[in-house]
Amino acid sequence: QYNLGLCYDYGEGVAKNAEEAVKWYCLAAEQGNAMAQTNLGLCYDYGIGVEKNATEAVKWYRLAAEQGYARAQCNLGVCYYKGTGVPKNAEEAVKWFRLAAEQGDAKAQFNLGVCYYHGTGVPLNKQKAKEWFRKAAEQGHEAAKKALREGF
Repeated sequence: QYNLGLCYDYGEGVAKNAEEAVKWYCLAAEQGNAMAQTNLGLCYDYGIGVEKNATEAVKWYRLAAEQGYARAQCNLGVCYYKGTGVPKNAEEAVKWFRLAAEQGDAKAQFNLGVCYYHGTGVPLNKQKAKEWFRKAAEQGHEAAKKALREGF
């Protein structure tokens, strides 16, 4: 079901159809598939194939994040960082960024570096910021590379 959702999402072997992708993601997500839950969260986050709904996005991100899925953990962290679908909470954002970053998620590593750089949700620590930027940059994260080049 998840894979069929991907096919409709990207137009692989079928006509691209966001609504149909959501249908299949939803079926897989309701069965506990963390990747489908995350993609369904993204659909709600951006209004792809469904009406934009930040609260619903958070619901699906959280289900996947609680299963340990790094991409969902990072996305949930972003929601807390920005206050999208949940009250803004920097400490909670850092918690989710750290869980994903420790699994090697480059976006989460960069985001955690930003938190350390600005002292958002954690004590300001430029050295830790640099360490997280470096980890993200080593995986090709462009903003992290730029931060290191420019001495962040």
